[in-house]
Amino acid sequence: MTAPQPPNPQPHNPQPHNPQPPDLQPHNPHQRDNRGQSSPVDQSPGSPPLDDFASRVLDVVDSIPVGRVMSYGDIAEYLGAGLGPRQVGRVMSVYGGAVAWWRVIHSDGTPAPGHDSKALRHYLAEGTPLRSARPPVRVDMRRARWPGR
Repeated sequence: MTAPQPPNPQPHNPQPHNPQPPDLQPHNPHQRDNRGQSSPVDQSPGSPPLDDFASRVLDVVDSIPVGRVMSYGDIAEYLGAGLGPRQVGRVMSVYGGAVAWWRVIHSDGTPAPGHDSKALRHYLAEGTPLRSARPPVRVDMRRARWPGR
């Protein structure tokens, strides 16, 4: 699995929570950055176009509250699209830089490989419950897991 693209160095500016379920909202391919300017979804050259599944994954990630997380498998199960954690990981590796990628982690509480230190800065800033702030960084899944409601 490829790790998510790191976000821009600007701090994350969470958008207001939309009470509508994510699977009913189309993903906006232009997200507001912390200056209120629109920026396109982070797409590598030659990456596939944003399909319905990818859009739905990004909508779920956008809805995860500050200080909470979901595993790749949690997102796959929530969407019920017949696809699994690897497909969610693929979406995050291609488009994850446009969303709060650090809130999507492995089921054991570890962030994507190679992103421990960047993810840790976000976890500390957001007050995400941790089991370990030393490598390997580990989120306390029992306290931080968001059920997606």
